[in-house]
Amino acid sequence: MNVPQQPQGEQNGAPEIDLAQLVAETDTGGRDPKGLARAVLLGVALVWSLFQLWIASPLPFALGFGVFNDTESRSLHLGFALLLAFLAYPAFGKSPRDRIPVADWVLGLIAAFCGSYLFWFYGALATRPGAPILLDIVVAIVGLVLLLEAARRALGLPMVILAVVFIAYIFAGPYMPDMIAHKGASLGKGMSHLWLTTEGVFGVALGVSSGFIFLFVLFGALLETAGAGNYFIQSAISMLGHLRGGPAKAAVVASASTGLISGSSIANVVTTGTFTIPLMKRVGYRPDKAAAVEVAASVDGQIMPPVMGAAAFLMVEYVGIPYTQVLKHAVLPALISYIALFYIVHLEAMKSDIRGIPRPPGAPQGMARVRSALMTVCGFIVLAGAVYYGMGWIKDLAGAAAKWIVLALLLAGYVALIGFSARFPELTPDDPNKPMAYLPEAGPTLKSGLHYLLPVVVLIWNLMVEEMSPALSAFWATMFLVLIVVTQRPLFALFRKHALAGTVQHGLSDLFTGLVTGARNMIGIGIATAAAGIIVGTVTLTGIGLVMTEFVEVISGGNLMVMLLMVAVICLILGMGLPTTANYIVVSTLMAPVVVELGSQSGLLVPLIAVHMFVFYFGLMADVTPPVGLASYAAAGIARTDPIKTGVTAFGYSIRTAILPFMFIFNTQLLLIGIDNAAHLVITIVSAIVANLMFAAGTQGWFVTRNRWWESLALLLVTFTLFRPGFWWDMIYPPYVDAPATQLIQVADTAPDGARQRLWIEGTTIEGKEISRGVLLPLGDKADNGRARLAKVGLRVVPMGDELQVMQVQFGSRAEKLGIEQGFTIKTIENDADRPAKEWMMVPALLLLGLVYWVQRRRRDSAAAAVPA
Repeated sequence: MNVPQQPQGEQNGAPEIDLAQLVAETDTGGRDPKGLARAVLLGVALVWSLFQLWIASPLPFALGFGVFNDTESRSLHLGFALLLAFLAYPAFGKSPRDRIPVADWVLGLIAAFCGSYLFWFYGALATRPGAPILLDIVVAIVGLVLLLEAARRALGLPMVILAVVFIAYIFAGPYMPDMIAHKGASLGKGMSHLWLTTEGVFGVALGVSSGFIFLFVLFGALLETAGAGNYFIQSAISMLGHLRGGPAKAAVVASASTGLISGSSIANVVTTGTFTIPLMKRVGYRPDKAAAVEVAASVDGQIMPPVMGAAAFLMVEYVGIPYTQVLKHAVLPALISYIALFYIVHLEAMKSDIRGIPRPPGAPQGMARVRSALMTVCGFIVLAGAVYYGMGWIKDLAGAAAKWIVLALLLAGYVALIGFSARFPELTPDDPNKPMAYLPEAGPTLKSGLHYLLPVVVLIWNLMVEEMSPALSAFWATMFLVLIVVTQRPLFALFRKHALAGTVQHGLSDLFTGLVTGARNMIGIGIATAAAGIIVGTVTLTGIGLVMTEFVEVISGGNLMVMLLMVAVICLILGMGLPTTANYIVVSTLMAPVVVELGSQSGLLVPLIAVHMFVFYFGLMADVTPPVGLASYAAAGIARTDPIKTGVTAFGYSIRTAILPFMFIFNTQLLLIGIDNAAHLVITIVSAIVANLMFAAGTQGWFVTRNRWWESLALLLVTFTLFRPGFWWDMIYPPYVDAPATQLIQVADTAPDGARQRLWIEGTTIEGKEISRGVLLPLGDKADNGRARLAKVGLRVVPMGDELQVMQVQFGSRAEKLGIEQGFTIKTIENDADRPAKEWMMVPALLLLGLVYWVQRRRRDSAAAAVPA
């Protein structure tokens, strides 16, 4: 990624930060050697990208060559990541950047061997499970030490310290205080568990990194290399720059667009912030506020589907639901968070009377702009409808030949869009420090890069319509993007009647750069998922997860809200200094079971995805929270302001994101769960957006005009009621009624697809622990009868009076993931009560909002009338 260098300008007491170096140190590695060393570094990165594309493609199975199982691919994936970590990341701040020391070559090769050990000796290891030889233990010890060193270089000390503490806990268990003591493990058992099985370093997280994350990061790197990042930024500026606080609003939209494909909040800050922060300062935003807006917008990019900082793919494995379901549950909170940030920057502009950047003379004004925008939107809707129904018609008519017809149409559409875009000037990155008297024209800017949207359309089409796996969807979208990267320059030259000489070579050079950048962007993520596997392995070996549950239960005294607040704070602390992927692995492994277990004892029965989203959001808040948040340092470097002050301001802006987990843990409709019909969906979306806007108005102290204290309280009350109308409604109408457990079979027979049933279970676990808690059992799709449907989710039961005895729980099933075991008793079930819709509580909330609006408008108008003309 090309990052403009900061000019010497206002300093505001802030230390000068080399942005290009900051991005390199955190994302791709700060080393840029010359000669043979450079060729080897770039060559290894290129081979890694090609290897990942190979194992994601259908070719290995079609050719019967180069087929790797999950363990082998994970091992090679880590081998590449470790080798590149030692080659690309210097050991210390004063280590050379322009060459690779001999020690790093040696360490890199040893680390690569240890990382790929499971690949080279897979057959031999399979013959001695649980009985490691001396070589196995030596490789495991050396591999763990070098993995921690690679993590120190690529991720910083927080991840290393956390991993070392957990490794120490494995062996020091007998010497720990009684509450956290365990029997401990021998050196052979501990090392074997962490390095030679799929329970530790080579576990699910590394598998997700190898199978899914790499392809999406590569997709984002190629899209950025093609020029899409610059297109998104300039499009946002051209459309929104004329509004009040326009550059700040453009920063929000550009960061959201970049967040669709970016796995790094720091790269997001620098990509968009280099251009938007100077513009925000120029129109009147304070430097710390300009930087804070960019930080808040860029960190929120990590909650934006489809990548979600690579956590979306981990959720698929940890929660056990399809990728498309993860996207569905994540999209509304992400959108309302961005809309609220957009509103916050508008309120800041109102408070400081900040104007936008004027449009160029002769640009469409007023209704002409509205008509143009409406025509564009309508055109997209008509085109989308034609594509959707046309594709369906082609598939029905052409059968097996449909894919070739669709491919031909896609290529024709690509060439047509290039020809259309060629009529407008080429978008070149602007100098952010150059004075901008007028905005670029919106129409030509938007029309100059429409072909960049095609790979995203291909990705979403494969995921949502063709229902391909995430890996295969990303593979085909990446292949189409490779075609664009290589051919767009020759095609533009052809349509613009420019010389073709050198354009193909330039395209191949862009492809090489994109493949290498994608691999180098993955170094930190690969290392992070492997290092986080140490924590996961420790939990599975020692049972520390149960200890965390008991610890939080004791401290919270069983109070549900205190428990959730404690979990939120612990997630913030655990997330400090960790990249998004490692952050999610750690907090979901340690804290998600705490919420599930203690929540179910208090009657808080929510889908597992809601719990994982709760801990994920609070882990991410550490990216903003000073003093660790690196995104704040990057933005402060651009704005020339104090990073701590920037972090504090950004945290204030991000509170709107922090309240969302508390809302959707109690009201899962915000995750689009339990939506009955289209009207219900509209009410849910509109009420959630209004609620978050009113929260922003209440906390920012400005709605129509400056708030009085009681008006801020009223706006916060409106926010709470719109987000969680059931809190008040449940006081009047109980939400559930008890029914005999034997009715579960009848309910399973008649409930609609996707229904969930509340159960209360009792029994003794296999560890001998007595439990009595609630469970929210997903019933899945309908089956021939109730028993068959329960069997599909892994549950076989027999009646015993009014209760049900659990006779069998299928391994790996939904029932088993919820902690139901053979021999448990289902005591009762709870059915939804027949009561008026809780959304009626929104009516008094909206009346209160109308009152505040009327009072503030009168006060504003009176103040305006009192000012002499």
